[in-house]
Amino acid sequence: TRGYDKFFNHGEVKKTEWTNVEQNTRGPYELSVKENGCIIFLSGLEDGTLLVCSKHSTGPRDDTEVSHAIAGEKWVERHLASVGKSKKDLAAQLRAMNATAVGELCDDEFEEHVLAYNPETAGLYLHGINLNLPEFATYPHHLVDRFASEWGFKHTMFIIENDINKVKSFLDKVAETGSYHGRETEGFVVRCQARETPDTPFEDWFFKYKFEEPYLMYRQWRECTKAVIAKKQPRFKKHKDITEEYLHYARKRLKEDPKLGKDYNNNHGIIKLRDDFLAERGLKGSDIIRQEMEKGNQHGMAIDRNVVLVPIATIGCGKTTVALALCKLFGWGHIQNDNITQKPKPLRFAQAICDGLVDYPVMIADRNNHQRRERKQIFDDVSKTVPDVHFVGLHYVHDRANYDQIKQATRERVLSRGDNHQTIQAGSKGQHEIIGIMDGFMQRFEPVRIEREPDDAFEHVIDLDVTASSRENLEIVVAQLNAEFPKLFGAMPSGEDLDRAIEAALNDYKPDIKHEISGSNKYKNQALKRGPNGANGQPAQKAPKLEYFSATLNPDRVLSILDAVFRDADVDTAKTYRVLQTQNRVQPEFHVTLMHRASASQNKDYWDQLVEAHTSAASKPNAAPEPVLGSCKVLLERLVWDGRLMCFVVRMIPDEKDQAGVHWRSVNETAHITVGTVSPDIKPKESNDLLKKWLQSGSGGSTGINEITVKGHVELPAIIKSVLQKH
Repeated sequence: TRGYDKFFNHGEVKKTEWTNVEQNTRGPYELSVKENGCIIFLSGLEDGTLLVCSKHSTGPRDDTEVSHAIAGEKWVERHLASVGKSKKDLAAQLRAMNATAVGELCDDEFEEHVLAYNPETAGLYLHGINLNLPEFATYPHHLVDRFASEWGFKHTMFIIENDINKVKSFLDKVAETGSYHGRETEGFVVRCQARETPDTPFEDWFFKYKFEEPYLMYRQWRECTKAVIAKKQPRFKKHKDITEEYLHYARKRLKEDPKLGKDYNNNHGIIKLRDDFLAERGLKGSDIIRQEMEKGNQHGMAIDRNVVLVPIATIGCGKTTVALALCKLFGWGHIQNDNITQKPKPLRFAQAICDGLVDYPVMIADRNNHQRRERKQIFDDVSKTVPDVHFVGLHYVHDRANYDQIKQATRERVLSRGDNHQTIQAGSKGQHEIIGIMDGFMQRFEPVRIEREPDDAFEHVIDLDVTASSRENLEIVVAQLNAEFPKLFGAMPSGEDLDRAIEAALNDYKPDIKHEISGSNKYKNQALKRGPNGANGQPAQKAPKLEYFSATLNPDRVLSILDAVFRDADVDTAKTYRVLQTQNRVQPEFHVTLMHRASASQNKDYWDQLVEAHTSAASKPNAAPEPVLGSCKVLLERLVWDGRLMCFVVRMIPDEKDQAGVHWRSVNETAHITVGTVSPDIKPKESNDLLKKWLQSGSGGSTGINEITVKGHVELPAIIKSVLQKH
């Protein structure tokens, strides 16, 4: 329905970081105000019906009295009536344009969000018209406005800039108060053209610039009010003074009017209670933010103890190196999870942090904390003992678009330090085993999202680049901590001090306790049986063999296509996919197998070609153990599944930019991508058996096989990779 991939906030992924926006986009830049409601999609069907979609559905729903689609449709009717037109007229027009109109439904009587819309400002704000094509193509905003006027919809404010530096200055200025043209706003949507690399063409693209304030302050008030209604202690770290005043006012109002609490829990009266408080104070939210900025970070300015630094990382990011350097510079405390030997280990780890805060103003909680449940455990267990603790996240950002560079950087760090690591002894384990362990951590990584639990417990989050050096990341951490919590510091270290601290962290560190992490017990058994030592007394290790070659796709693109295929499917059709989702059995990555080593003898010439391509790529300086060999495109033709597994039937298409000189193809009878299997006992290679049966018997009826055509000629880029044996 959407007609485009999810679009991201600035800095949320690699592509929306400002350095990339500056280098790989071009104007004109259309900046439209981001209205605060729910999204509505309008399109015309062949029979003249106007299709209105929202929240993954159209028409009425059983789980709510009025669905978002129905509420949107009622507003469409009101807007069309104001200009003497009908839904049939609009459907015919959109059909003729081969386009989908996109609007924001803002109606507090139907559903309150965070920003207020009174009866005069409520309605459907048209903010985009997108062509129904596989690649994103969108109308310029002046034509969207013309369409809105013709069909009676509300306009979205917008401005146009040609200089990206002026765009950033404008957005940063408005972000200071979150107010534009005298009204609070959630942010802006920036439409422009972008390219993937300097040698690829520009295409239509857009990204968000969401304002944190006063939006996050309002959200904090809402969550605190719900805690008060539930007779729980509200938790909040920011805007402390004004939030305490607001809660005093809210408690008084809730006591005076018991019905208010019930309505509030049903998301009604939230904005009115907030606005009544602001009116009594004679302030707007933007005024509060401005006043707090003028006063400076008074909350952080006073903090001189009980600070816990929480890395969010995977193996090889450099978190321990940065932690040791901070301890060297400032004498802070540092506890490594791998030094905890007593059980239950998570609780003992939290207790060690609390004990350390008795002696140190800052403790570094050195473990990966790469999953939300781990962060929640630290927040909960430490807060019980130290209620006034202040958590700061050191977030090693893992952008999926940058995974290959992250893998290369982390593998180089781990493989170069031999046994000088508590959980991965690279001098003792084989490369293939180490890489398997590291990849597992990356697949399980859950990024920080400060707008939701449990990550809203962080008072500050420092984003760090995994591919940058530990020296660079150390400087960022020191600078940001000093800006937020200056009382933690005396004289600031010089550049030479930072250099010496990193050098000491890298050269003087020896782990106190070494632990074993293994993908499975069979690695341990093989290590024991490996045989006599080789040169220098080290166990002799053979170079890992090649397991298979693959064409690997961006998992986010594949997941978005799967979601689109099954979003509006009936229960029976979507059953297997829902099972895969709920059982966490959807593959973490998606690839077409070109050839497995088991087929090498039957396809010797092609296998030799692939091995030669691997050898050539792996011999380059700083090459990853599993290097990129080339590229191709993959056409997703249809989904085929039964009650056990699901896969895409695909066609491989040459990429004109590929320089490898190899005709990449799959030797399987039917080229495919396995989506997932419902049980670990069912191996992905069984897709071959399913597709053989499908070719012979088709689908439906007694076959037990289902299929759906993937509409829209979905052709995705893929990289060709070699994959090493894991055992």
